[in-house]
Amino acid sequence: MTKRTPLYEEHVKLGAKIVEFAGWEMPVSYTGVIDEHKAVRSSAGIFDVSHMGQIEFAGPDAEKYLQSITTNDLHRIHDGKAQYSILCNERGTVIDDIIIYRFSPERFMLVVNASNASKDFDWFMKNKKGNVEVKDLSEKFALIAFQGPKSIEILKTLTDINLDSVGTYAFAEGSVAGCKNCIVAKTGYTGEEGVEIFSSPDDAPKIWRSLLENEGPEVVKAAGLGARDTLRMEMKYSLYGHEIDDTTTPIEAGLSWAVKLDTPEDFIGKSALLDFVGQGAKRKLVGFKLLDRGIPRQGYPILIDEKPVGIVTSGTMSPSLGYPIGIGFVPSENAKIGSEIFVDIRGQARKAVIVKTPFYKK
Repeated sequence: MTKRTPLYEEHVKLGAKIVEFAGWEMPVSYTGVIDEHKAVRSSAGIFDVSHMGQIEFAGPDAEKYLQSITTNDLHRIHDGKAQYSILCNERGTVIDDIIIYRFSPERFMLVVNASNASKDFDWFMKNKKGNVEVKDLSEKFALIAFQGPKSIEILKTLTDINLDSVGTYAFAEGSVAGCKNCIVAKTGYTGEEGVEIFSSPDDAPKIWRSLLENEGPEVVKAAGLGARDTLRMEMKYSLYGHEIDDTTTPIEAGLSWAVKLDTPEDFIGKSALLDFVGQGAKRKLVGFKLLDRGIPRQGYPILIDEKPVGIVTSGTMSPSLGYPIGIGFVPSENAKIGSEIFVDIRGQARKAVIVKTPFYKK
């Protein structure tokens, strides 16, 4: 049985193309992926991401417990700040990538990927220790991502939160479009300025419509999962099931910056990751530009000297750049910028070159 978000009827009214994603009926596009993508890069786009999971950790040992199961260092963030982090298993491979929101030393909320929500919750319960209560709050929240260079200015007219005082990867609580008890976080998955707005499910349609019906000159477009994917690819952001999964370590996926191996505390997977770093990663995640015709897709082999040496994890025709781009794993010795590789696209070896990422720069 597929689930629907509190904004499902809004998507239907807008004529969205609905697809099943991680057990949810979600909008993949409205007017078209390229159109929506370009609106986010030039003005503002609004996404329904209510399918993401929210899990609360509360109690005297909440911080200590989270420090023992996440790879980043929670001590580095203060109340009102957010942090990107990773859940690893004992082998040091990725269970999920997450955002942690710190309300106080005794209260945190994690946002987890929709496809992993129940798996993550089970993992938290299995490894729970100390005085901490773990609660699935996913049913209590709707989540709207409002992204693009004009998004903050537009939102200022609809909220009582002083957005200028909220830094990147920080959040504040207040009203949006007259709806109380919202959390507005300067986080996102597009590479643009923007926010993610947590509200009650009942308030979400009003907030959605208020943002979409912006009375200023700025264009705001509803954007679906298709544009969300092309936007994140242009930034080389990882997507679970593509760049990261339980066969991949965060080190080889280029996420070492979110793994703190020098902290005194232990976390699940730390010893395996220390061994992995000591041995050196045999493969590396790279971004490449396709020089021939075709579009690289997940699972396509990457060739060097006509031999398969790696694999494409994501690829698309970049709407911002106008040429095909891809992300994939290659042997570490072949991962230098400027290196020539080939992608096997339906039996044809198509030439590509490894480039500096992110692909898109403002």
